[in-house]
Amino acid sequence: MSSLQQVNPTVRGIRASAHTRLHRLATHIAQDITQDITQGALKPFKEVIDVSAGDPHTAGFKPVTFVRQVLAACLLPRLLEEETLPLDVRRRAQRLLEACEGGSVGSYTASSGMCHVRQSIAEFIVRRDVGVPSHAKDIFISSGLQRALMVFIKLLAGGQEETRVGVLTPVPCPHTLPALLDEARLALAPYRLAEGRRWAVDVDELHRALKSATERCKPRAIYISNPGNPTGHVQDRKSIEEVIRFAAAERLLLLVDEVYQDSVYGPGRRFISYKRVLFEMDGEYSDTVELVSFHSLASAHMGEGGLMAGYMELVNIDPEVMHFVDTMLCTDISTPVTGQLALDLMVDPPRPGDLSFDTYSQEILLTRAVLSQNAQRAQEFLNDLPGMSCQPAMGGIYLYPRLHLSPHIIEKAKTLKVEPEDLYCQMLLEEKGVLLGAGCQYGETAPSYHLRLCILVLPDTLEEVLARLASPPSTVMAALPAREGRRHGEHFVTHQWCPLC
Repeated sequence: MSSLQQVNPTVRGIRASAHTRLHRLATHIAQDITQDITQGALKPFKEVIDVSAGDPHTAGFKPVTFVRQVLAACLLPRLLEEETLPLDVRRRAQRLLEACEGGSVGSYTASSGMCHVRQSIAEFIVRRDVGVPSHAKDIFISSGLQRALMVFIKLLAGGQEETRVGVLTPVPCPHTLPALLDEARLALAPYRLAEGRRWAVDVDELHRALKSATERCKPRAIYISNPGNPTGHVQDRKSIEEVIRFAAAERLLLLVDEVYQDSVYGPGRRFISYKRVLFEMDGEYSDTVELVSFHSLASAHMGEGGLMAGYMELVNIDPEVMHFVDTMLCTDISTPVTGQLALDLMVDPPRPGDLSFDTYSQEILLTRAVLSQNAQRAQEFLNDLPGMSCQPAMGGIYLYPRLHLSPHIIEKAKTLKVEPEDLYCQMLLEEKGVLLGAGCQYGETAPSYHLRLCILVLPDTLEEVLARLASPPSTVMAALPAREGRRHGEHFVTHQWCPLC
């Protein structure tokens, strides 16, 4: 391609991600710091701490021992003949290898996933949902949540229709979702979560958003994240029933991200799946409402996002549509086998009496305890900071604090042609060496400003982050007029702190 004009216009239309821009900037700053320290310079921090997104292994958490031991034996089968690994590990690895074509993880699998793993997932769902039936034929394995979601988003797209298909999308939502909708040429139809009610889903807001969306697109689906990403909200049965009734009345497909179902820690809260609630409602709902639910290895307890595997379960979906789900997945040939095996281990972990059970339980409970403690510690701390407020999280791996910005800062962001949260994050990154995720507004008429803080980090790391946030910004530099700084690629860097007020 010799010019930008030759690039697919749909690709050119994908909105730029603040997350990606800030990560590029963080990489440049980290390289500069390393070089400066090597040359003997004194710096206010020695490393950049990234708490913008969840990556537990990068954050210092250890992989689950049982998972890695079984995968090691599958990758190096001669370990099955040695006694260095527990017997239950070797037996599990042997069963998984027998389920692989040719007895090897190097073989391809069916595009929809290994039959053995799909059956394990179905059995897990039956246990989780207290007897609600699940069938392997309705389970499709993909290369992670994003790939699974993209399959259905592309199926929804209206082809050459003049009016674009829309997806009701929460504000806030996962930072990767808007770009996925852009790539498929679907319209993002925002509905705002109720911040004052701990980011609850409000049915009246859903009706308002739907009415507003019909003026510019054809809404065909509603996206839900439960537990909420990045809000930490966990829906109760009543809330889920309300959403299901809304979807039924408006004939909308339910796309439900349940990746953080293993990470509920709010007092009095527990995870209950949309499928279970749906099947426990009257037949007018359980037999008709179309539901696709998603889960993946990026869950807090597994933290194996790099193995790239997830699954979706289809409920009340036309069999002819399911055929095209499989067709879409064929373009990947097959999901990485090691990821599929890890899915099997996630949904069918060691049980009481197994040699690996005690170690596995201790590791899982430790992660859950750290998440719960970090959520409470960070939320209380942020609420004590001037210019910030934060709703408590009930589950998931994020807090989503609100920034109370002065008109001066908002105007400065307009002058620099960046969003106010982006500007705040850039300043925080440069002066404090902390990378937070920036919130986004999607053109809301009454914007509010927020940050995304991942709490799935080690306690010492969280304390260091909070200590950097607690120290006062440079008021001297803030008083100076905006000036030209250096540029790292497309990222404007002012070297000037923007205080909250």
